[in-house]
Amino acid sequence: MIKVPMTVEGAERLKAELQRLKTIERPAIIQALSDARSQGDLSENADYDAAKERQGFIEGRISEVESKLAHAQIIDPTAIEADGRVVFGSTVEIEDLANGERKSYQIVGDDEADIKASKISVNSPIARALIGKTEGDTADVQAPGGVRSYEICSVTYA
Repeated sequence: MIKVPMTVEGAERLKAELQRLKTIERPAIIQALSDARSQGDLSENADYDAAKERQGFIEGRISEVESKLAHAQIIDPTAIEADGRVVFGSTVEIEDLANGERKSYQIVGDDEADIKASKISVNSPIARALIGKTEGDTADVQAPGGVRSYEICSVTYA
């Protein structure tokens, strides 16, 4: 069985979503189906059709989240002895050597990646180039516009 890396925060977010789906969404859709059935003929009942479709979506999402949690390898970056190296879960501040622009990214699992929140997937080209490097090292990343070089300014484990 292949384990998928995930931060503690990402696992907690999925657990909260699963809890919400099972305790709020599922009972609400069961009630909606019941209400739609009580209206009589189901063959022309748009409310019933919509509720069945929503139920399928919710049940599918519950299965998906349960599977993700079952296959998750939860990694706490604060518990890793990385000796200043960039590892999964670490937050890296980098400087683009071409223009001096600084950015900070946390390296997370595929499902947690959100560029707007400065979280990049461990499988992204930039994360792969940074993994294993330390502060002061330079990482070359193959980007669509060509190779970009970044200097690692700092590495933190939050």
